[in-house]
Amino acid sequence: MEKAIQYELQLAKRMSRLGTETAFEVLNKARALERQGKSIIHLEIGEPDFDTPANVVEAGIDALRKGWTHYGPSAGLPDLRQALADYVGRTRGVTVASDEVVVVPGGKPIIFFTILALIDEGDEVIYPNPGFPIYESMIHYVGGRAVPIHLREDRDFSLDVDELASLINERTRLIILNSPENPTGGVLERRDIEKIAEAIGDRNVMVLSDEIYSRLIFDGGEHFSIMSVPGMQERTVLLDGFSKTYAMTGWRMGYGVMRADLAAHVTRLMTNSNSCTASFTQVAGIEAIKGDQSSVDHMRDEFQRRRDMFVAGLNKIKGFSCRMPKGAFYVFPNIMKTGWASKALADALLEQAGVAALSGTAFGAFGEGYLRFSVANSLENLQLALDRIDQWIRKDL
Repeated sequence: MEKAIQYELQLAKRMSRLGTETAFEVLNKARALERQGKSIIHLEIGEPDFDTPANVVEAGIDALRKGWTHYGPSAGLPDLRQALADYVGRTRGVTVASDEVVVVPGGKPIIFFTILALIDEGDEVIYPNPGFPIYESMIHYVGGRAVPIHLREDRDFSLDVDELASLINERTRLIILNSPENPTGGVLERRDIEKIAEAIGDRNVMVLSDEIYSRLIFDGGEHFSIMSVPGMQERTVLLDGFSKTYAMTGWRMGYGVMRADLAAHVTRLMTNSNSCTASFTQVAGIEAIKGDQSSVDHMRDEFQRRRDMFVAGLNKIKGFSCRMPKGAFYVFPNIMKTGWASKALADALLEQAGVAALSGTAFGAFGEGYLRFSVANSLENLQLALDRIDQWIRKDL
């Protein structure tokens, strides 16, 4: 029974500009169907299906027992900030000080805080489309102008640098890069990154480089950051974290690396919003970054096996065609030849075939004609999903 409401809710106008992340909506819908007794294969959520490595779990438990249950510094524990500075410096070939690192509860706060700190109403932000939906949502929320750069299938979803260059103007304040990319699995090669830096030139334009999937590149490929390009470090905010690399999504821990003066402002935003990131998770994070890395290699190799199998299977299904993603753990098949709109097909596959996927339009207007599947599930379940999709297509297409 609904409770009677006497007073109308009067929301701030900015709330109408706030988007969402459809993956969680589809996950909730899928779980509701499961409660009704329906079998659902979950390929919608971007979460490794592996357990957090045992050494990291033990470090977290030990931290709890030793009393790491109190407030910590808003920017993060000094030992973790130093460990991350050392790691980023080593992997990106730059010099990083600990006061250039801000630890936050997950990756999203770095997106939100960077945009809050840098973007005024009317400022332009160039962002990838199809791309992680929170980019566009946050740009709109602060009153910025969201300028999409179209990631096209015929370029393996790597952006066209000439097109990017044509979008940069005197109102551009921020460019968002994401490699490996969600939802397409596209990867920006070193030559692309260097050309992007060349297109920016000496303009005072910042770059938010989302590198959350940097350890999940396939076929022996290597990650390259725009932070590594001479002259770009002070104009780059690097976003990385523990969720994808170490299967620590529920631990809620990410970080940003940026010039120290901007880090101070991002830290103020942390103080005003979250106070600090949970202390025991940060202690576990030190173990994750310094400890045995074999679990990361194992996960990457397993995701590559799953990618290979799933892409091959999708390409045998009528109306589907899928390029081989180079990183992350998503596949992004073209479904235009089915004649179905993306959301309608995603809804039908969930409700009628028992396979939870996301519409390409959940990642922006240029995602129409595509679906996103996460391969963060077992080979057995991925094969079952292929069988269900194929049977549904044969019957209903």
